[in-house]
Amino acid sequence: MSDDRTPPPNVWPTLRATDARALITFLAEAFGFVQVAVYGDGDLVEHAQLAWPEGGGVMLGSDRRDGSPWNLKPGTFGCYVVTAEPDALYARARAAGAEILQELHEADYGSRGFAVRDPEGNLWSFGTYRGEPRPV
Repeated sequence: MSDDRTPPPNVWPTLRATDARALITFLAEAFGFVQVAVYGDGDLVEHAQLAWPEGGGVMLGSDRRDGSPWNLKPGTFGCYVVTAEPDALYARARAAGAEILQELHEADYGSRGFAVRDPEGNLWSFGTYRGEPRPV
């Protein structure tokens, strides 16, 4: 449960992908991320912004071995995403072919969620836990 001490998300995790355009399509179909912006030509994605309908989002781009200081290895990303509808999202992810790593379950800290792997190898955990309120 959220209260006024739990601010909206303002952290944007980033990742690189071997096939960024295919990953963008998968994240939209399997999880419901919304494509906001995609910059690049052909297979190369310089920058993409995908919004999470419940707040926040992720940014990603194509893997580039060009000496960029933001050189992340594809398939090494992990992210926890808050959702109010874990059961529906679990069914959607399974239907889209996400590899289920942890079945839908109740956690001892009060969250209902599941974990999956995307086609690039990245780990995604979805659940109802919104974090603890900040101290006053």
